[in-house]
Amino acid sequence: MRNSELLLVEQSRKGDVDAFEELIRDYKKNAYNIAWGMLRNIQDAEDASQEALIKAYINIHNFNMQSTFKVWLYRIVVNTCIDFKRKKNISTVSIDENIDLGENNRLHREIADNSGNPDILIEKNFNSSLVNNAVNKLDDNYKNIIILRDIQGFSYSEIAEILSCNLGTVKSRLNRARKNLKGIIENEQKIQC
Repeated sequence: MRNSELLLVEQSRKGDVDAFEELIRDYKKNAYNIAWGMLRNIQDAEDASQEALIKAYINIHNFNMQSTFKVWLYRIVVNTCIDFKRKKNISTVSIDENIDLGENNRLHREIADNSGNPDILIEKNFNSSLVNNAVNKLDDNYKNIIILRDIQGFSYSEIAEILSCNLGTVKSRLNRARKNLKGIIENEQKIQC
């Protein structure tokens, strides 16, 4: 951990709110991104990431400095999101899915896109939608590890600390998650052909 970060942790432990704000400044965006990846709802992700930051401030005296502050904070974010899903029983919904209005009536969501070349965008959106839908179909343990490794770019050891499991579990879970993800994508492509 950097000396400046260590100093900010010590000041935060003494109740210095400004020091804590500076400490989390570089981590807020990733905290939100992790929450959004797990919850797939903007408001819920904002709520969960804010709740996690508050928990971090309240519990900073429990930070034992055996891991980096970043890993400790993101562990709190992941655990908060898991608790949040449990409490709200959140189900994720793809923006590409139709809205069921009952009696065989369906409404297709349409979102304006004011960006460039339609052919490239169609292919990019198709691939992105296909991957997002496939990730959402994964079991939460697999989904979380894909988000942390392949979307957020955490190292295996950081993921092990964030998820409180050993390195071997991270590697095997990620391997199974990627295989399951590949299978889901292949099945989706067959269905669409």
